[in-house]
Amino acid sequence: MRFVETEIAGAYIVEIEPQADERGLFARTWCEREFAEHGIAMVMRQCSISVNRRRGTMRGMHYQDAPHAEQRLVRCTSGAIFDVIVDLRSESRSFRRWVGVELTQENRTMVYVPTGCAHGFLTLVDNVEVFYQMSEFYAAAHASGVRWNDPAFAIDWPGEVNVISERDRIFPDFRP
Repeated sequence: MRFVETEIAGAYIVEIEPQADERGLFARTWCEREFAEHGIAMVMRQCSISVNRRRGTMRGMHYQDAPHAEQRLVRCTSGAIFDVIVDLRSESRSFRRWVGVELTQENRTMVYVPTGCAHGFLTLVDNVEVFYQMSEFYAAAHASGVRWNDPAFAIDWPGEVNVISERDRIFPDFRP
């Protein structure tokens, strides 16, 4: 795997290195040792998928508060998304910055979202599936988020939001 640093401290774009032959391809998508070499100590506690029927579906911007703060490894397994990480760590050099990357079934790229960052995505096509690996179990009492269009972050989304949950739509303005 190839780890590409982003503008967000501790967040990475993770590119697989497929080995192809007449059968197709094979690639590693997780290796505890390779992640540790980049300062990432992550225990996988839960994996989930989201299936999104319509282009323009917004999910996010989500995170979990301590003591259930989580790391995420996210990959688009079908379709295409614009995936965004926002740094909410006040002590971070990248506080309140965001980074976005296109994840598709073709590029098989992943993003690593460190603890203390919000995560979300916008679907770019119909019929999208996203696979999440998380370091903590879901804890509803600690689930939180920031609004996808909060001016504190000024995220430049590459399309219209057509579908969004009420919860995601009404997250309050960010207050550090």
